[in-house]
Amino acid sequence: MTIQQMQQQVDEWIKSYGVRYFDEVTNTLILQEEMGEFSRLVARIYGEQSFKNKPVDPPKELLADEMADMVFVITCLANQMDIDLENAMLKNLEKKTGRDKHRHEKNEKLK
Repeated sequence: MTIQQMQQQVDEWIKSYGVRYFDEVTNTLILQEEMGEFSRLVARIYGEQSFKNKPVDPPKELLADEMADMVFVITCLANQMDIDLENAMLKNLEKKTGRDKHRHEKNEKLK
């Protein structure tokens, strides 16, 4: 699926099942909530915290689901704000390439 297709599919889902988009402020707060859920998992899977109860699903599936929740909300925000995420990503990668082309290979901390 392309990013454009994802944006279209999310829009169709919202119109079919979500009634309407939440406003931009609500979606931004939901994005923070989803990031918190993802962060909690990372702290328990990769960090020093432990789970209170052992999860039923494999860690990779839990992380993937939380990432998908974040992508869904970001896609909603992009649709609401009339942002073409595919084009934005291409421009962003171009910006990063120009800025960081040699930066990381010269970083002694990464060797």
